[in-house]
Amino acid sequence: MAQPQIKRGLKVGEAVAQEIVRKIGAEGLVPGTPLPPEAQMLEEYGVGRGSLREALRILEVNGLISIKPGPGGGPIVVGGSPAAFGRMGTLYFQAGQMTFRELMEARLVMEPVMARLAAERPDPEKLSQLMTIAEGTPLDNDDEYLSHSGDFHRLVASMSGNGMLNLFSASLGTIFHGRVGGLFFPKTRRAKVRDAHTAVAKAIADGDADRAETLMREHMLEYADYVRRRQPALMTEIVGWH
Repeated sequence: MAQPQIKRGLKVGEAVAQEIVRKIGAEGLVPGTPLPPEAQMLEEYGVGRGSLREALRILEVNGLISIKPGPGGGPIVVGGSPAAFGRMGTLYFQAGQMTFRELMEARLVMEPVMARLAAERPDPEKLSQLMTIAEGTPLDNDDEYLSHSGDFHRLVASMSGNGMLNLFSASLGTIFHGRVGGLFFPKTRRAKVRDAHTAVAKAIADGDADRAETLMREHMLEYADYVRRRQPALMTEIVGWH
């Protein structure tokens, strides 16, 4: 491969990082796939060792690869994750003095829209999974309840058919739940949550986009109100970089 074309103002390491990302995508390299050894990459990209290592560091910091130390180690594709994307986002959120109120408002906008898109873009296999998760929400075990609730929202997001919305929503959810910890509906209200999830799932299955969006918005608003009442100080708290 010829030396990467460097745009004005772009460092060699950044250009190499872009080329590596392009290669990962073009070749469909899945998480866990090792990248070539350093010597091979130096020849492939036609750059010095310092620029290559800078490129790999950029990708590692942004959660796209990991560097396995020791003999037989080297760069390995991680593929990115909502959690890694969220961590990167929190740096900008803190720098911009953005609050958890704004984060909640963003989720209140995105999740109903994704429910609408899921109804407009039916996926029979995922619809079956969604209904099973919604109807089978455990009510008594806290960990299982939280896991099922998270799975439901993540699956709706994935059914939207929009990778950007899915990534943004999942990353914001990761940031939010990482902060509020175990703050979820008490057992006395969980049957209502299960019924709300089931109603959203049925609206999506029926292809009723308006109803799916409305029901998801009502469900998200109810939880947002619950959080505001339980942790009012959280609303003005700055989202911290972590």
